[in-house]
Amino acid sequence: MRISRRIAANVFTALLILAGPYLHAQATNYADKPPLLLGAAWYPEQWPESQWDKDLSLMEAAHITVVRVGEFAWSTMEPSETQYDFGWLDRAVALAAKHHICVVLGTPAAAPPAWLTTKYPETLRWDENGVRDEHGNRQQFSFTDPKYRQFAHAIAEQMAIQFGHNPDVVGWQLDNEYANPSFDPTAKAQFHQWLQKKYVTIAELNRRWATAYWSQTYDNFDEIPVREDGENPALLLEWKRFVSDTWKSYSENQISAIRPHADSRQFITTNTMGWFDGFDEYTVHSVLDIAAWDDYIDSDHYDYISNGATHDLTRGYKQKNFWVMETEPAFVNWRKTNTPLFKGEVRDMAWQAIGHGAETVEYWQWRSAPNGQEEYHGVLVGADGTPVPVYDEIKKTGEEFAKAGAALAGTSPHADVALVNDFPSRWAIDFQRHSAAFEPIGEMLAFYRPLREQSQSVDMISIDAPLDSYKVVELPGLNVISQAIADRLIAYVRNGGHLLLGPRSAMKDKYNALQPERQPGPLADLLGGRVDQFYALDDKIPVTGNDGSGTASIWAEQLSVQSPDTKVLMTYGKSNGWLDDQPAVITRQVGKGSITYVGTWLDDATLDHLTAHLLNEAGVKPILPGIPAGVEVCRRSGQGKSVLILINHNTDAEHISFPSPMRDLIGSQDSAVSAVDLAPYGVAVLMP
Repeated sequence: MRISRRIAANVFTALLILAGPYLHAQATNYADKPPLLLGAAWYPEQWPESQWDKDLSLMEAAHITVVRVGEFAWSTMEPSETQYDFGWLDRAVALAAKHHICVVLGTPAAAPPAWLTTKYPETLRWDENGVRDEHGNRQQFSFTDPKYRQFAHAIAEQMAIQFGHNPDVVGWQLDNEYANPSFDPTAKAQFHQWLQKKYVTIAELNRRWATAYWSQTYDNFDEIPVREDGENPALLLEWKRFVSDTWKSYSENQISAIRPHADSRQFITTNTMGWFDGFDEYTVHSVLDIAAWDDYIDSDHYDYISNGATHDLTRGYKQKNFWVMETEPAFVNWRKTNTPLFKGEVRDMAWQAIGHGAETVEYWQWRSAPNGQEEYHGVLVGADGTPVPVYDEIKKTGEEFAKAGAALAGTSPHADVALVNDFPSRWAIDFQRHSAAFEPIGEMLAFYRPLREQSQSVDMISIDAPLDSYKVVELPGLNVISQAIADRLIAYVRNGGHLLLGPRSAMKDKYNALQPERQPGPLADLLGGRVDQFYALDDKIPVTGNDGSGTASIWAEQLSVQSPDTKVLMTYGKSNGWLDDQPAVITRQVGKGSITYVGTWLDDATLDHLTAHLLNEAGVKPILPGIPAGVEVCRRSGQGKSVLILINHNTDAEHISFPSPMRDLIGSQDSAVSAVDLAPYGVAVLMP
């Protein structure tokens, strides 16, 4: 028995150390900066300069090592046209450096000054109804307007000339939270040009869009309307793609201003908004160095699974470690009721970000603004300059980042399973939900939850990402599929991969037109089955299978088996007559691989069983087995190291035992331990 335990312990240690390829990962490209950064958004332009040193001293005491500065300061940087003033910003960066704090500079294009929008009203965005925005808020610019891009390029270039080789400026954030497109005449003209470049002739567009329907046939590209809803599904999808390409070129406009004048070690990014789908994030991130997102809780209480999924989503944009550019310090100001995170959850969230691949966690914001639309938002320091209660929790987190940073340097998360996020498919379903409850993000999270809980590590990737390294790939709602994508998926299965498709998969082609074959379209032959019909559900209906029984809701597809090799895993019970006793889930072995089609939205317990079956078939094991529910396991590995991060998201303490002794890098004990006791919202950072 002792030998067996020793072998198990040695295997566990070896797996920890050897897990995943050894990719370099570091918060910055500057060797003299900490490997993990804790930070805050700081707005020195809003406060008298005499207060800066006091603020920075409090930051340093809290182990804050990075600040983001400047993203809303255009009117201070350029108080009048072509008259630039960077003296105050130069002094702010220098003073931060004296407190061992580095800087990310934000280009201020999200908030143009009044002189610009007054003198050049064409730079303001139009909404879908032709109403022009006014000055006084933010993001009121047109992302296509040439004049606006000229000014955005100029301010970014002047900033880069001033700070591009400042060693205390480690990176650049373009703008702030790209969001709304514009429907102004320039945007419409550019969309028509974009369509003409893609389709070449109006006849080809008419053919692909099937515009004979409702006499939508166009004689020229200028006739095509520009709207976000109520139009031909192909038009709606192409508008989203145009918006994505336009935000990409918007980024390139400022990148072309910064890069020639900047140290190559300075990264360029922008901050995104989680599951926001106004554009394709993979397209926009293709020209950025790293991904970053703003981590805000959009419900009354913190859902760690959902939050972790968004970290994995963001990591997938570049398939490498990322930054959290903003995090709420206990509460926000924009929900109906702005309940706070519980005491301990702020630290819990910070370590979860690190566990999922963040190199930096920054809070928004450092200090309450003296006025403005966000006066009630959470902060670390009040308007009087003294810390608020959450300051101490963030300070503790900073102390722990300093302790564990060296061990985590050069490490990243790695996974055997992947979940595919596809923006065109999400858009296509949203355009025509057919069931109001069929929410694409909700579907993604429904599949993510058991995958994460059972495998303990999930990559969320684009459909264009390489698949060969994954034992299991799940596509919950790949509604839009091209033949090229289908060929890659077929090859993945034939090479031994295990593929799972969710409801509504492979229904549309890349033009958002129905496939000529029944679902799953070009994958039907591989599956040896198809969807005979789909139905929206208003009530739950029963499903049964070898692993037990459960319920289906929202959506149900009547499947049929077309090959003797295809097996039925679950069937519908009595419901609407059409679905009675019909297959709900089918699967087919293809050599060492498999393809499984789930035709309905299963309840959590049933999807748990199905996921367990698939992972077992693929040989996927958890990182650390036997973990209590509500305790999250994260592993980061690389450069010959492996680090476990355990987070207790429960309100009760939990006891965790290890197969072999581990050192807790942030605990009070110096020696290795065989177990840890995690307090509510407790964290342990462990190495073999």
